[in-house]
Parts: sequence; C-alpha cells; structure tokens
Amino acid sequence: MDFSRLHKYASPMHFYSWSLAVAPWLGIACAVLFVVGLAGGLFYAPPDYQQGESFRIIYVHVPSAWMSLFIYMVMAGAGALGLIWHVKLGDMIARASAPVGAWFTFLALATGSLWGKPMWGTYWVWDARLTSELILLFLYLGYIALQGAIEDRRTAARAGAILALVGTVNIPIVHYSVEWWNTLHQGPTVTKFDAPSIDTSMLIPLLVMSLAYTLYFCTIVLVRTRCEILEFERNTTWVKQRAAGVNAV
Repeated sequence: MDFSRLHKYASPMHFYSWSLAVAPWLGIACAVLFVVGLAGGLFYAPPDYQQGESFRIIYVHVPSAWMSLFIYMVMAGAGALGLIWHVKLGDMIARASAPVGAWFTFLALATGSLWGKPMWGTYWVWDARLTSELILLFLYLGYIALQGAIEDRRTAARAGAILALVGTVNIPIVHYSVEWWNTLHQGPTVTKFDAPSIDTSMLIPLLVMSLAYTLYFCTIVLVRTRCEILEFERNTTWVKQRAAGVNAV
C-alpha cells in the first residue's frame, strides 16, 4: 500500500480542494433522494394494518436513529486517527461531526416520543433502547462541551477522542438492547435481510430516506470540516493565499 498517497489525501489543503468540488454534487443527490423517499413514504406506501397512518413517522425516526449511531462511530474513528496517528484532518472531521450527530440523536428521541404516545400510551419509558439512546445524546453533548471548554485545539481533540472512544461501548448496547432485554421498543425489522418484517412498498422508501440522510451528513460534514480547516490552518501560507484570491475576486 502506498502510504504517501494516503498521507496526501489526509492533507487539510488537499481535502479542502476536493471537498469543494464534491459537496455540491452530494447535496444535489441528497435533495433528489429526499424528494423520492418522502413521496414514496407519504403517498406510495400503504397504511400499516395496526398503526395506520401514524407509522409514517418511521421515515424520519428510523434514519435518524441509524445516523445517530453511524455518526458517532465516524466521530470516534476520526478521533482515533488524530489521537493515534496524529492526523489533523481526523480531529477536524470528528469536531465537525459531533453537532450533526447530536441533532440526529435528538431528532430520533423526539420523533420516537411522538410515535410512542399513540403506540404505548406514553411519550417516554425508561427501557433499554430509549435510555441508551439518551446516553448517546449526552455523549455527543459532552464531546461538544469538552471541545468548547479547552482552548488549545490539539488538547481538546485528544480529550474528545478519548471520550468518544470510551463511549463506543454504548453503541452495541443501543443496537442490541431490544434483543438483550425485554423492552417496549419493537425488535429489528429492516435488518432481518433473510425475511424483513416490513413490506417492500414500505421498505424501499425507508432505504431511500436512509441514503438521503447519509448523503446529507456527508455534505454537511464536508462543509463544516472546511470551516474547521480554515480556522485551524488560518496562519498557513495556503490559507492566506486562498483568502487573498477570494478577496481579489
């Protein structure tokens, strides 16, 4: 493996340049998938035989819950790159990902509560899935608070990476909680690929929405990471040259 090429792609300057070209296309694809997914979920998919029309909240709730776990692993993995291999870009991606992940986690909890009221008769129960998802939100908020509390960005990145890596213990708990413990939350339906417990007409819009959410995250994190790069590298020659070029235009 040519590690010199990997090092090139991990360069903040190189990342900044290619992300400028990639982010708009990701944004366009994301918008198209959102339109297709929402149209399929709201109009094409039939009402659920038990939950009626209220089941349609899954097209917001389920992708949000998936993204809350996925983004945390991205944040922890990027933090590990910075902590272990001293890749500055990893620290920046982790820092850029945290607020997006926190919002997705909050959205998953909020929509889950709205869904739970007609299904369970209450907005909240302290079962394993909901409690571990709430802990995940606190982990995100703790990471964000830690970044804001420490002035030195490198020290903050190291402390945040350690917190994120320790917090990964909670990820399998969130994912498998409905299988390990007796909870009100329904068991897995989509991930049973041998025989998913959801009709294809409902499943396809859900998968489309999940892909749209993923592309949304990729688009936003590219933009936010560029902002982190400009902040972190503001005293470097290439940033000054780029800023001079922009001002000249």
